[in-house]
Amino acid sequence: MKIAAAGTGFIAKEVLPQLADWGWTVEAICSTPRSEEKAKALAEQCGGTARVYTDFSTMLDSETVDAVYLCVPNHLHHSFVKAALTKGVNVIVEKPIASNDREALELAELARSKQLFFYEAISTLYHPNFHKLRELLPLLGEIKLVSCNFSQYSSRYDRFLSGDIAPVFDPAQSGGALMDLNLYNLHYLIGLFGVPKSVGYQPNIQKGIDTSGVLTLDYGRFQAVSIAAKDCGAPCFYTIQGTKGYLFQSTPANTCGEILLHLNNGTEQRFDASTPSRLEPEFRHFLKEMAAGDLQSCYRTLEQSLDVCRVQTEARTGAGIYFPADIEY
Repeated sequence: MKIAAAGTGFIAKEVLPQLADWGWTVEAICSTPRSEEKAKALAEQCGGTARVYTDFSTMLDSETVDAVYLCVPNHLHHSFVKAALTKGVNVIVEKPIASNDREALELAELARSKQLFFYEAISTLYHPNFHKLRELLPLLGEIKLVSCNFSQYSSRYDRFLSGDIAPVFDPAQSGGALMDLNLYNLHYLIGLFGVPKSVGYQPNIQKGIDTSGVLTLDYGRFQAVSIAAKDCGAPCFYTIQGTKGYLFQSTPANTCGEILLHLNNGTEQRFDASTPSRLEPEFRHFLKEMAAGDLQSCYRTLEQSLDVCRVQTEARTGAGIYFPADIEY
């Protein structure tokens, strides 16, 4: 399938050169005018045939592609997705799906009205090990506690402290730890257990943004804690505790690596069906689903993205963290 992309940042550099191996052809890349040379270099890495644009609307008008892949700053997701869907183009957008739940719902309704595919790129949901977790959950008996920790000291944090604000630390660009690392944790939890009854967020806030924080999720029958940090580091861990045993992973949710199953009788088993690239399963899934024309499957996954965005927005605003998008309606 033919795809065009917008963005030349870290994730674009990781994904685009691999797309040909996963069945996609990169037809075009759009960047800002100041990043045009980066786009040209990236086009060379994709085989040298991708055309480079510095205006997104021009690219949409000029290219005939099966989908666009958007890896632009968070606050631009809404406008870029809306522009592509309005033009009748299927969309894959890097997480988060939008800055808040109202934006996300508007985009989902537009995609459905036009019968277009619309995906939030969340690698967690497509990992073979994540599917294995679902399969193993009944062995744990009644779930009692779930703990997630995705903490990764950011190379941009020191710059942030000195006043050089990267998008991930900028409230004006819908940044923060909840919108970044903790979003993977939320998809992990909601993908396994559904929407919690209530959620709270206790963030560490600097310069108006959460550089780290703790989410608490009340599921009624059990409790979950989700930690994410960009201002400090720690070993990542994911533990699901039940009355008959526990499941444990020592990798972040976006990687979803080896699973340890420990039962109360002392038996242990390990499972690992990881792929060479953490991103491969999701892009192969998108291609297969689009080729089959399976919009209903796409929209079921889209519903989870909407659920996650609602929980995320409630937690963030409840902690007093607001973005420009929250007051533009």
